[in-house]
Amino acid sequence: MKNKKAIYIVGSIVLLVLIGSIACAFLLFSTPLKIEKATYLYIDNDDNIDSVYTKLKKDCHASSLAGLRLMTACSNYADNIHAGAYKLEPSEKTWHIFHRLKSGHQSPVRLTVPSVRTIGALAKSVSRRLMTDSASIAKLLTDSAYCAGLGYNQYTIPSLFIPNTYEVYWTIDADEFIKRMKKEHDLFWNKERTEKAKSIGFTPEEVATLASIVEEETANKAEKPMVAGLYINRLHTGMPLQADPTVKFGLQEFGLKRILHKHLEVDSPYNTYKHEGLPPGPIRIPSIDGLESVLNYVQHDYLYMCAKEDFSGTHNFAKNWNEHLANARRYQQALNKRNIR
Repeated sequence: MKNKKAIYIVGSIVLLVLIGSIACAFLLFSTPLKIEKATYLYIDNDDNIDSVYTKLKKDCHASSLAGLRLMTACSNYADNIHAGAYKLEPSEKTWHIFHRLKSGHQSPVRLTVPSVRTIGALAKSVSRRLMTDSASIAKLLTDSAYCAGLGYNQYTIPSLFIPNTYEVYWTIDADEFIKRMKKEHDLFWNKERTEKAKSIGFTPEEVATLASIVEEETANKAEKPMVAGLYINRLHTGMPLQADPTVKFGLQEFGLKRILHKHLEVDSPYNTYKHEGLPPGPIRIPSIDGLESVLNYVQHDYLYMCAKEDFSGTHNFAKNWNEHLANARRYQQALNKRNIR
């Protein structure tokens, strides 16, 4: 009887310990990591389990990793770490976070494609939100064979991009990113917009080129369709565009305050004083507002414009040369008064 009783007692103790262990493990697994606020954990290709723990503590301010460490010890996660961006919520249970990390189930990140002047600036901006580096993106976008495969050349490739905010995975590489942008481009250029471009006599690339000039001329959203209409009038009448921003782009001197005669003599394909028609490609990646301003340009009879003398960033428009000269004189006087040369 004593032996049976002893066995019963020992068995009960073992069972209680087992139940207690299971209960403790359950609590550890179901307890959140005690993250202060929703944040992203970025795991690189060269991270190991120790650096993952460090990032959880340092970047995510997680203060309770016991459950995660236990699950890691009971699995092969330490030998199969998946790179990626994982958005962690304060209320998210440890077991759920571990399952996502172990399976490599990333969270998408919001990537803003900006309206910038150069491919280099685009690559730098985009790479700040992706694991891939700017050099990889720039290398592809300056590779003539790669661009040709997408239907572009070194001049027209900026027209591929439609500035907007997109959801992508942080680990997307340069090629995947560019191909995703091509899909977004094709979605933007639907039948309606393509038909509008054709009605003006433009391809989508030409719309982007003119839109880029319009946006360099004015930041005023309401004025953009007016400026677009002016340049379309010039193109349709065979008049040179004579757009100062194209001269700046050709010189790669974006800070020029005043275009002088010596600047107009530079023989660049972007010098629209020397070469008729549109330049070979966009002088910046135009915004959606810029693209829409060309597709929905204001029809009028203006052929000339000059920055207003109040430096408001808007323009005085003119139908003939004499009106334009009067506007130009007022602006030149304002420049001289401010000693802007």
